[in-house]
Amino acid sequence: MSDRPEKKNWHVDVIVADGFVMTELAAVVDTLRIANRVSALPPFSWTYRAKEAGFVASSCEALVKTEAFESRPSADYAFVIGNSNPDNAALSLGSTISSYTSRQAQVFLLAEAASRYIKDSGVDASGFTTHWENAEFLRERSRGFEPNNAIATQNGGVFTCAGMGTTVDVTLALIGQHVSSATKLTVANILLHDKIRDFSTQQPFSGAKGTSTGDRELDQCIEIMQANFEDPIPIGELVAVMGMSNRSLERKFRTYLGTTPNTFYRELRLAKANNLLLNTTMSVREVGLACGFSNGFSGLYKSVYGITPLALRKQRRAGQVTLNDE
Repeated sequence: MSDRPEKKNWHVDVIVADGFVMTELAAVVDTLRIANRVSALPPFSWTYRAKEAGFVASSCEALVKTEAFESRPSADYAFVIGNSNPDNAALSLGSTISSYTSRQAQVFLLAEAASRYIKDSGVDASGFTTHWENAEFLRERSRGFEPNNAIATQNGGVFTCAGMGTTVDVTLALIGQHVSSATKLTVANILLHDKIRDFSTQQPFSGAKGTSTGDRELDQCIEIMQANFEDPIPIGELVAVMGMSNRSLERKFRTYLGTTPNTFYRELRLAKANNLLLNTTMSVREVGLACGFSNGFSGLYKSVYGITPLALRKQRRAGQVTLNDE
């Protein structure tokens, strides 16, 4: 995915039309919500949008209250949720998509929304993605329609995506641009999403790597880390257990996660600490001990997040840090 200007908060517009797929909407919003919950300062906010403001019904008859499109969108990202009918005129959003991308926003088109975009654009489908069911449907109607079978494909500021369950992977990729790899993995774990798929993974199952990171030894290392929060294992001992060298492990972390083993381990424990601070009555000291920080926890926490754990807890409970769902 392309580089994004760094700032503290990112806004996502979630665009829906009548009959939208609730699975996809929940995959986007719950992933963002959990990322906010396990981060010290919530990095994401979102707005539900539709062509006209009001309530929009999903395919399962759940209602979402929406705001109208902005003529000059201010969001950093937009998701267009599919609605089980690629012929639905409400998914023909070429000018709306352009209004986002012209302002450097990234737009994610899910399933039927991707199919409609491909159809309306008249482009070579091989460079784009949609759900395999839609591909079969469109292939019958348009000879030579052969979209990419990956779970997502990027073309400039537009991402065409398979949708459904892979929406979690796409949203994890989005949050991964702005939170640590350890925080991203913590979000996936809370979702019980044990295999984070990259965009090149083939749908529905062919070509899947069957790993969380793309490397089985790295997966094994992270599992050991996750099993040893309270008494962290020194990296020297960890590599001995795994039968590999420090250099080899360092290389794997930098290649797949863009960080070092020590930094990842620390961030993983801090993400756990955030969860305990906000969702238990444990004291700050107890939280620190439970996450392997026998001393200096508050100082370390403040050096990383710019706020002490006690101040964060008080702030959240007083409602001074605003989340969409709190």
